[in-house]
Amino acid sequence: MSRQNPPPHRSRPRPQDRTAPRRREDPPLPAGVTRMFAMAVPGLAPLVARSLDRLPGVTVQDSGFDGRADVVVFEVARGRRGEVADLSLVEDLFVEVGRTTRGDGDRPVQIAGRMWRPERVQRALSVWADQVRPLSTGMSYRVIARVLHERAFLRTQLRQEFVDVIARDRPRWRVADPAQIEVWVSEYAAGRIVAGLRLTDASTRQHEGRLVEREGALRPTVASAMVELAGAAHEPKPEAEGRRPLLLDPCCGSGTILAEALEAGWAAEGLDIDDDAVRVAATNVPEATVRHGDARRLEYADGSVDACVSNLPFGEQYAVQGEMKAWLRTVLGEMARVVRPGGRVVLLAPAVDRAAVPGALRLRERFPIRLLGMKTTIWVYDRVE
Repeated sequence: MSRQNPPPHRSRPRPQDRTAPRRREDPPLPAGVTRMFAMAVPGLAPLVARSLDRLPGVTVQDSGFDGRADVVVFEVARGRRGEVADLSLVEDLFVEVGRTTRGDGDRPVQIAGRMWRPERVQRALSVWADQVRPLSTGMSYRVIARVLHERAFLRTQLRQEFVDVIARDRPRWRVADPAQIEVWVSEYAAGRIVAGLRLTDASTRQHEGRLVEREGALRPTVASAMVELAGAAHEPKPEAEGRRPLLLDPCCGSGTILAEALEAGWAAEGLDIDDDAVRVAATNVPEATVRHGDARRLEYADGSVDACVSNLPFGEQYAVQGEMKAWLRTVLGEMARVVRPGGRVVLLAPAVDRAAVPGALRLRERFPIRLLGMKTTIWVYDRVE
């Protein structure tokens, strides 16, 4: 029996063949539009996208998780970048230099070559120079790469290909760590990769930092998200006798939630049963009212508070008084009592037992997040009649 010869190896185009179907590449950038992406604490992408959607001239295009951070990809119209830079939920902000998909060619050299296009890079560098610092001839740079899996190639290989393509395009630049320019490459969803120049530094996520640190202090971006969920940042606030709406944190710790509340326009008051926490919070947030108090016995009149927002201790780093379930039931009952109907209670906790939630609190939404690799959740309750 005769054997049929197999088809020639090159009868099907290889990924690097220019005749191959390639590039589900992004279309040309419209005039006056800047492509950007933001990174946030894992789980906060829906809130970041919601905040971006409220800004005129901003269009959210995609989002995902790159294994370390949530990523939100969007476009910004001319004159609107400053409003994006003011978003308090964002850990890092980038101006995009390119995007591609793994399906276009799963080799690092191809991915880097497709994404680092001189004309787009020059446009991104103009944005970087406008927001960070003027460019000079011999800039230092480094590349940070993240991929969701390393079956096809290692992230270090992708990083090196970006270093090489940048070296060819910008021969006077030099690799350094730390560096003036950081190029981040992120596979934020299966096969979808975006690259950009970092516009922010550590001060962005720290919101200028705290004067006094305390173990277990909440990330400012998460505190800001919780305050926003209480309604301060964008929803009309009920005014009574000319006062600002009042936000209470009955377990205020180092005062991070209080600081974000003041920034968002609330009057802020904090309590803590730990005298050291009271001292730290009063030092960090002198504009807030901070005093010793027990979350189980709030010295506030019924309905006198517009929102309670708190990172509950849950007996892990800091102990609670008595049995945990009983403590939680009592604390939630007190929060429901002092918050006015129509107000909100926003909590950060790994879990909230339904049996501990009083009938006056109705779950509105929840956001599972990760902090330092640990799972927890932001719980948002409406105070009902």
